[in-house]
Amino acid sequence: MTRTRKAKVRNLIIAAMLTALGILIPVMMPAKIIIGPASFTLASHVPVMAAMFFSPVMAAFVAIGTTIGFMISIPVPTIWLRALMHLPVMTVGALVLKKYPELVHQKVKIQIFNLILGIFHAGLETLVVYVFYSLGFAQIDQHALFNFLLLISFGGLIHSMIDFNLSLGLCSVLSKAFSIDIFERAKSFLIREKAEVEI
Repeated sequence: MTRTRKAKVRNLIIAAMLTALGILIPVMMPAKIIIGPASFTLASHVPVMAAMFFSPVMAAFVAIGTTIGFMISIPVPTIWLRALMHLPVMTVGALVLKKYPELVHQKVKIQIFNLILGIFHAGLETLVVYVFYSLGFAQIDQHALFNFLLLISFGGLIHSMIDFNLSLGLCSVLSKAFSIDIFERAKSFLIREKAEVEI
């Protein structure tokens, strides 16, 4: 088996494991808060965010898998739609990390990225809930809807940023034992940068 084929098989196995984890977390995690369309499950984004450090394709694959996980564990359509928003958010996030892998070693810049990703993430989830209720798929008092949207936007931003840091820390530790694409690219970038300085 060629090295490229081995890498593809390895990434497929990792994607499957992250997807399985993404399905198990909403089902098994006891720390879960559900208020109407708002749901916050501790570490629920970690599998799909960890996938961003491997590749955009893996991030997309795991986003779809974790959406299925929410469909299995929580019978609320707005939560399924919110989970589906991970597909564009995490795929775009993975593309940015692929282009700028050095971010993982820049403490301030990676948190700026985390904040922007969180705004994009929470913003899309808030939008999909607003559209769902505005189109009349379910009835809700306007004042209650406004409160739910605030909860989803601000709560979602905090939730996203916490889970991103959990994912970053996990992948940073694992990268010392296993090859993780973004961390390998970041290492190569630092080596090149150091060589250019020495020249």
